[in-house]
Amino acid sequence: MRKKKEESTHKAPENVIENISQQRINETLETNYMPYAMSVIVSRAIPEIDGFKPSHRKLLYTMYKMGLLNGARTKSANVVGQTMKLNPHGDGAIYETMVRLTRGNQALLHPFVDSKGNFGKQYSRDMAYAASRYTEVKLESICKEIFGEIDKETVLFVDNYDGTMKEPTLLPVTFPNVLVNPNQGIAVGMASNICSFNLREVCEGAIAHLKGKDEEIYDHIIAPDFSTGGNIVYDREQMVEIMKQGRGSFKVRAKYRVDKQNSCIEIYEIPYTTNSESIIDKIVDGVKGGKLREISDVRDETDLKGLKITIDIKRNCNPEALMTKLFKMTPLEDSYGCNFNILIDGQPRVMGVAEILKQWSIFRMQCIKNGLAHDIAEKKARLHLLLGLKKILLDIDKAIAIIRETKLDSEVVPNLMNGFDIDEKQAEFVAEIKLRNINEEYILKRVHDVDVLQEDIQKMTAILESDMEVRKLIISQLKEIAKKYGEDRKTTLIDKESVAEPEEEKFIEDYNCKIFLTRDNYFKKISLASLRAYAEQKLKPDDVMIVEQEASNKEDILFFSDKGQVYKAHLYELADCKASVLGEYLPNLLSMDEEEKIVYATTTVDYSGMMIFAFENGKIAKVSMKGYETKTNRKKLTAAYHTKSPLAGIFFLKEDGMITMTSQGGRALTCSSELISLKSKRDTQGVQVYLSKRDKFLQNCYPAEQSGLEDPMAYRVTKIPNAGQRLKGDDETVKQLNLFEG
Repeated sequence: MRKKKEESTHKAPENVIENISQQRINETLETNYMPYAMSVIVSRAIPEIDGFKPSHRKLLYTMYKMGLLNGARTKSANVVGQTMKLNPHGDGAIYETMVRLTRGNQALLHPFVDSKGNFGKQYSRDMAYAASRYTEVKLESICKEIFGEIDKETVLFVDNYDGTMKEPTLLPVTFPNVLVNPNQGIAVGMASNICSFNLREVCEGAIAHLKGKDEEIYDHIIAPDFSTGGNIVYDREQMVEIMKQGRGSFKVRAKYRVDKQNSCIEIYEIPYTTNSESIIDKIVDGVKGGKLREISDVRDETDLKGLKITIDIKRNCNPEALMTKLFKMTPLEDSYGCNFNILIDGQPRVMGVAEILKQWSIFRMQCIKNGLAHDIAEKKARLHLLLGLKKILLDIDKAIAIIRETKLDSEVVPNLMNGFDIDEKQAEFVAEIKLRNINEEYILKRVHDVDVLQEDIQKMTAILESDMEVRKLIISQLKEIAKKYGEDRKTTLIDKESVAEPEEEKFIEDYNCKIFLTRDNYFKKISLASLRAYAEQKLKPDDVMIVEQEASNKEDILFFSDKGQVYKAHLYELADCKASVLGEYLPNLLSMDEEEKIVYATTTVDYSGMMIFAFENGKIAKVSMKGYETKTNRKKLTAAYHTKSPLAGIFFLKEDGMITMTSQGGRALTCSSELISLKSKRDTQGVQVYLSKRDKFLQNCYPAEQSGLEDPMAYRVTKIPNAGQRLKGDDETVKQLNLFEG
């Protein structure tokens, strides 16, 4: 049985392969991928002109229908369950959407959900919100401006996903909510990131647009405003350009205060795009890396009063200078990237603030007109009934007689229609009047109502037919909203010119150190102070030191590999270590290629001097260090030197001097590096210096003073190429170690 089962499982892939048919890739994308992409763009990730995504709209409308606008709070779980009638994406996703809309979460300038319980915080990554069964919610009073006259057919309603309910396609917001509360979404092939602006400023900007004064919009809407506060590094020209284009980025800084008595700095507002945990993590990394030595401790002291990150500073520390470093090195200063991508009639469009206000005004005017048309229709229907009643009231005795003399109940309405020349609805209305209402007072009031209704209909029709009157109505609503809900800015502006651009060099601690490189590719950077305390170097068995060089912590370091590549780093980026440890293993530190090995390292401040490369074929290349200097912060350069002939020696010279080389045949040659022409091309093959005898290749090359020979100048030559001289005396016994052999 097992064998038969195994055979059948092996045959299945063959059957599948036989059933595979070819299909054009563009057809597959069009039929399978494009519908999905459009669904994400139109129905999920990109907000519409009312400022909501579908998930927000479905949730808020459900709460509205539940009577939570004026009623008491209810359990969040109850709202989540009811919302699933419109949004089938699951309770977790719905509740997470609700959390962001709450006052407790503090993600919005003007929250839509009044909350009780723990809803986490926008400024915290790790503060988890409580489960929906523990929290309670209702709608905030500002939602009266969100739903407005939604029951007057101001917006279009469609069926929900299973056709059992109706839901609005948009909400008839009475202010430009799309600019007042932030919104972020990632769709397929596009995204949206809309920052929040101050409600009062947005209303004033919208009023300016409705009055035809678009040039004044940016005098009212000056910059974004965030619920988490902070400082915007403000450049008016840059900000106006961002708001006009709908794209761009600006910098937001944290707010802080210095407590001199306790020697600490307190951060109490941070950029909207970051969180307190990320900031603390970056500060801790800086302290551990030796870049923030002024800090003795950092802790999160956030409590019921709000956010607070406390940084303890050491004595004699300049708090302002430290904050300048922290703004550069941590998310205490962060960039906010704007992308005002909004759905207009189902089409995604990136628009500036003025264009958004224009589209909102068009939408809002249509809502007003729809509401007026609904009211006019209702009043006309009421007027129609009262006009019928007015005819009957002229001869009420006749009406009573018709009703009394009618034998069948079903004939009352037709008899009234025939007796007074009125239609069925009017006759039905008259027939339903109570006997007690057939009095003079009632009759006079109803007749008066006819005049009032006719006057109201005339006024409403005049407004409906005049865009100017509709704009005046919207302007009056905006003024009322700004007065009722407007708040002062939470995010303040600091002039860009007053913000000193921090120089990275000032952040780097400058001290003398010594670098060590071993043949097995272990690297150490040790401060001279530490080296004096413990000078003996720990090495692996059979490992040897191939580079020892004094340097400054501010220098760059270049690592040359046996694959003709050079890895670059700032020395201050590499951690200090002690002589008693093996050091950093370079393949891990530099992310080197497989089986690649570092053969030499040197440091430089200004990329002056030259690199000497000696090859087994007897050629030597002298390459200017400027060839390794790059404008960008590149970490790796290829073609660092010529690789057609194996490397016999490599070292750095600050200036021209004497160099000594030895061969496998026991010969030596010393010459001035001035005889070798300087090249700017890194992978130059060099010039012939040593002439090999009987395939005895060049084995080593060093600066003359490091050659290990008793008198290297005894082998000096003034012309090249040259075969050199045989080693003399004690030099014959000197072992010439080839550092490039494993």
